[in-house]
Amino acid sequence: MLWKRLKNTLIVSRIDSLKYDDFDFFLKRDDLLGCINGNKARKLAFFEKNKHLFKKGQKFISYGSSQSNALVALAIFCYENNFELIFVCEKINSFLKKNPHGNYLLALEYGAKIVENNDFLNKKAKALNLINNEDIFIEEGIATKEAEFGYEQLALELDGQLNENVDIFLPSGTGTSAAFLAKHSKFRVYTCACVGDEDYLKKQILSLNENYDFSNLTILNPPKKYHFAKPYIELFELYKDLKQKCNIEFDLIYDMVGFKTLIENKKMFSNKILYIHQGGLDGNISMLKRYEYKFQANK
Repeated sequence: MLWKRLKNTLIVSRIDSLKYDDFDFFLKRDDLLGCINGNKARKLAFFEKNKHLFKKGQKFISYGSSQSNALVALAIFCYENNFELIFVCEKINSFLKKNPHGNYLLALEYGAKIVENNDFLNKKAKALNLINNEDIFIEEGIATKEAEFGYEQLALELDGQLNENVDIFLPSGTGTSAAFLAKHSKFRVYTCACVGDEDYLKKQILSLNENYDFSNLTILNPPKKYHFAKPYIELFELYKDLKQKCNIEFDLIYDMVGFKTLIENKKMFSNKILYIHQGGLDGNISMLKRYEYKFQANK
């Protein structure tokens, strides 16, 4: 009955059983959810469900990186529903302006209005200054309280799909996904910080929910400090190896740090791991260009 109800009401992705070298794990294929996929599909589930409440031309205002997965997800959501997206970035480099690619190009093609911050302390301050009475403000990375709705759905979905004890792992930027999933899941949730360190991640979660209970969420440390979105040869080698051996492409920024952390700590788990694919593979276009440039520079 639960699974029948889930199929009728929720966005559902399949679960694959995979093996990487000597590591067996389940993979939740949120990368296959559609144009808006991965954690962005879960974070936008509330707005998707309630889109009928917004008028045509509704303005959404957000901010972040010019190659952000959130930028593309919001752009697609607004385009498909006749809404308007204004997205604030810091100064965009001249090369990207002259040679649009990756998420930046996709967002432009979906009609996003991308604004550079040239006059405020930071991009968030600029975005807040643009808001009028009826505009909807979305925090960077779609780290909003409304995102909880999608992760409550995901917890129900996993409850209906899994019939054995597992531990869940997903890497974190703001921690929104891991925090809300851990809050509603009967399975133990593990994550790692891909931006900053454990203390930074906890602060991000507490800024979203000041009374958050961490009892079902464990934050693991990556094997080394990885600066966010910086190319590392070992992460690129892992990306290629996973793609070859599992026949699946993963995100180069979050998933690679996630897998490095997971493999480093695999002996601590008594249950099989379910890894949630973060989606957002369009972001790999720009990262692969950065890796290509780095390899050429090293030569």
